[in-house]
Amino acid sequence: MPNPKHRHSRSRRDKRRTHYKAEAATVATCPTTGQPHLFHRAHWFEGKMYYKGKVVIDNAAAE
Repeated sequence: MPNPKHRHSRSRRDKRRTHYKAEAATVATCPTTGQPHLFHRAHWFEGKMYYKGKVVIDNAAAE
């Protein structure tokens, strides 16, 4: 089993444990629809799925 040869400081240990305390996710605004959405995520708007400002899936055409 690998074990640390030297002790890590409290600050170094705590830096590793801080990730769950991250702030709220940043929100982007779609350049095409103007709708807020999470960065790097596709979002639905009026029956269409947009990603990077482009239509990926169009459910309105299927109906």
